[in-house]
Amino acid sequence: MNSALSGPNPPPRTGLLLTGGGARAAYQVGVIEAIADLRHACGARQEPNPFPIITGTSAGAINAAALACRADNFDRGARSIARVWRSFHAHHVYRADYLGVLQTGARWLSLLSLGWALARWRRMRPRSLLDNSPLEQLLGRLVPLARLPGLIAQGHLQALAVTASSYSSGEHVTFFETSGQQQPWVRSQRLAARDRITHAHLLASSAIPFIFPATPVALRGRTEYFGDGSMRQSAPLSPAIHLGADRLLVVGAGRMHEAQSPGDEAADSAYPSLAQIAGHALSSIFLDALSVDLERAKRINRTLALIPPEARVHSPLRPIDLLVIAPSQRLDAIAARHVGDLPPAVRTLLGGLGVTANAQDSRGAALASYLLFEQGYTRELMALGRADTLARRTEVCHFFGWTDTGAALRAPAHGAGPGGQGPSTGRGKP
Repeated sequence: MNSALSGPNPPPRTGLLLTGGGARAAYQVGVIEAIADLRHACGARQEPNPFPIITGTSAGAINAAALACRADNFDRGARSIARVWRSFHAHHVYRADYLGVLQTGARWLSLLSLGWALARWRRMRPRSLLDNSPLEQLLGRLVPLARLPGLIAQGHLQALAVTASSYSSGEHVTFFETSGQQQPWVRSQRLAARDRITHAHLLASSAIPFIFPATPVALRGRTEYFGDGSMRQSAPLSPAIHLGADRLLVVGAGRMHEAQSPGDEAADSAYPSLAQIAGHALSSIFLDALSVDLERAKRINRTLALIPPEARVHSPLRPIDLLVIAPSQRLDAIAARHVGDLPPAVRTLLGGLGVTANAQDSRGAALASYLLFEQGYTRELMALGRADTLARRTEVCHFFGWTDTGAALRAPAHGAGPGGQGPSTGRGKP
């Protein structure tokens, strides 16, 4: 880590970056809940919101917005979001019944085999593999965006930013809401737009390509169609830095350096299934850019450390204190143990692509790991996020400047140990 320049400086502004990954975003909820508990144990509960700048992409954008809308009570907000993720089922995010799957996924696969001429003849061009209309209803309960302007005006939050990728223009767009004078920025193939964040922005940011439909959002006086913000995202750290973050907590949705699972070695010579190819493509979209951008930020930090403080004043660059928390286990391997939890219609659809319920086969499960909005899986990821954070308790407390008294932490509500499942809550609303 690199500290800021010496001398009388204002307190550092802390940013939170939540990356994408569909159901994998349950991991970051475990991290957030652990940070809330560490904050309480260190006696820092009365301090202001620890993250005045919050940015997110894809499912991370939804978690970021949900947390931002509760910035006046970080602890309660963290637990409120955790309750939702602990009681998740797939039908809360997308239609998982046979009729819903037939109207989207089965038709999509059939038309791929029968040809687009048939689609034109029937005027039935499919838009996505799954119908995520239930997610819009969930956002109404999980993300009360009407609170956001007031929280910003009262100083509980400095800025919220979410990113999406425009199918219409090919540009990567960061939408941000703030009370400051921050001007939009423009870089190669990416730009920022100051706007009121809406549920449409969140749906757009989390629209996984091919799986969920594109979402229309107004930009520059016209309507453009957007998909998942992780696509073409060359600089995930950039929004938080542009918005003024001096130190940044980054929560990933996959291991920074994926190791091959021992069970996969014997199948290396087999031709990959469609599920394996799709999972590989999604991992490239969601994971690769973050690793590259983190390496770039660390190189800049090292370079700036070699420059005398008086010379750094004239540079537009500044050191950023980074703390990265990412899964210590392969999430697709965890997903392989929970494929059987998916609703039958979805399991049948994914089975046609090569996803199996074999817990030893994590290759096809990579695709399922993004769609497994089932509480057995989400609870295990939350438990892993919590465990990974608490394993770095000293480092986390140092990052925030908290004094660790060694106090015991509160137990998570309805928690599950790493590798285990918590008690079932049925299939009610989260």
